[in-house]
Amino acid sequence: MDKTGKQIILNCEKLERRFALLNNGRLEEYQIERDGNEPKVGDIYLGKIINLEPSLQAAFVDIGAEKNAFLHYHEMLPGCDELLGRRDSDDDDDEKTVSGNEQPIQAKRQKRQEAKPNSKVNQEALRRKKKLTVADIPNIFKPGMEILVQVVKSPISTKGARVTTDISIAGRYLVLMPYSEHIGLSTRIEGGQERDRLRKILAALELPEGMGLICRTVGEGRRSTFFKRDLDLLLDNWRKIEKGMDTRNAPALLYTEPNLVERTIRDFMTEEFQGIVVDDADASCQIIETLNRFGGRKMAEKVTLYNSGKPVFEAYRINDQLREVFQREVRLPGGGAIVVDETEALIAIDVNSGRGRKGADQPEFILKTNLEAAEEIARQLRLRNIGGLVVLDFIDMRSARDREEVYRTMKRLVKDDRAKTKVLPLSRLGLMEMTRQREHESIKDQVFMPCPYCHGSGRVKSVVSMSVEIQRRLNTVLRESRYRNRPVRVIMHPDILQRLRNEDALLLRELEEKYKHDLSFRADPMLHSEEFKLVDPDTGDELK
Repeated sequence: MDKTGKQIILNCEKLERRFALLNNGRLEEYQIERDGNEPKVGDIYLGKIINLEPSLQAAFVDIGAEKNAFLHYHEMLPGCDELLGRRDSDDDDDEKTVSGNEQPIQAKRQKRQEAKPNSKVNQEALRRKKKLTVADIPNIFKPGMEILVQVVKSPISTKGARVTTDISIAGRYLVLMPYSEHIGLSTRIEGGQERDRLRKILAALELPEGMGLICRTVGEGRRSTFFKRDLDLLLDNWRKIEKGMDTRNAPALLYTEPNLVERTIRDFMTEEFQGIVVDDADASCQIIETLNRFGGRKMAEKVTLYNSGKPVFEAYRINDQLREVFQREVRLPGGGAIVVDETEALIAIDVNSGRGRKGADQPEFILKTNLEAAEEIARQLRLRNIGGLVVLDFIDMRSARDREEVYRTMKRLVKDDRAKTKVLPLSRLGLMEMTRQREHESIKDQVFMPCPYCHGSGRVKSVVSMSVEIQRRLNTVLRESRYRNRPVRVIMHPDILQRLRNEDALLLRELEEKYKHDLSFRADPMLHSEEFKLVDPDTGDELK
């Protein structure tokens, strides 16, 4: 089984699909997908504005999800032209039709808006010649108005999806932008001659007026026929979305992002990959058919159907590598370690050198450990799919040159991260701050739920703490005259009872003698370790 070069491994099961990207057998990226109705990044909805919050400079939009989507005023500007009917409104000849026998889409949109309650746009805004700004938003958008939005951040924790009106539809080689006239190339495409060639190809494509395109990195070296075919598919998707806008009522899902298998073909399958291994026959046929259409026979030959008795993730030792994704501490080759703590506000990552190692205080050893840590941190951020604000606490380095080398290395390592990442130099306190775009829940949040026992804290009170609380409560109850001469039974978790019968037995006898009460103790394994009850053994009534 060849494990050299870059490989994609797909595990397709009934409830879950898993994607793994291996580089020489080492796990570099990991994704999981489960069936559900939650909005996904890239989904396009016809939503309805519920309300506008000037204090937040945002609108809340009903897209049919459990929680309303969040739409910032800045993200509402790209869709203003479409909503207001400003595009080419002064020249009927400029209106575009889907086909010769259809009425202009522009006119149909306007008719649809006029038919909806509370959706009349501000006429003053229509007459304005100046560029619209955030200040114009409350005058243009009103509650009850329909609006086309796209998910840019899926629901995370208690927050709903984040959406934008800056619509884009990604294909294999192109990204179509219906509301932008920008024509551009991926910044990862290098070489002036190739960039000039691609610009000429994009300029020659028959693109409807007012729309824009971006050539993706995978388009490098491709012939014009590949782009033409891709554009036709993208425009067809856009026509279906426009038809949905005219025929359906909000909230409605008009376009959904491809599933994990289809996204793998679209986003990852390039010439640099040695192959793709999939353990499902239907998925294998789908991938081969798509690659034959878009990548050619040579690309399709890289697909292998895995049908061995051993699970594919076991055969490629992926499960072994996945275990560290859920561990707090990850060991480094040189003996050090990184410790990853996810909090509500930020991700904190600490770098440890490994105590007691020979030469651990030497500048060369510290630099080597920090460079190893930088490489592992970049990998773990991708594997765990964590983002937001990330604070890295590297081992202190006295040399400014060493600090600069760690900074440059970190910038290089995150350069190819598909999530947008920004890295700042080490501060005077020896901390490096970075941000990583967060579009989805982390792998940890997808796989785990908060523990109902400790409620996600990862900690419960010790048996000593519970013994103190029980004795404190007994002192309070036994002092009260209404409980005088009444027996008292304490019911608790077995682990706590073990402590009371042994280390604290003398203290409990002193309580009995002090208050002249008969105390009895019973274990109940069904009780939470932090829970206990004081009851009357004769009546069973709880003593408050």
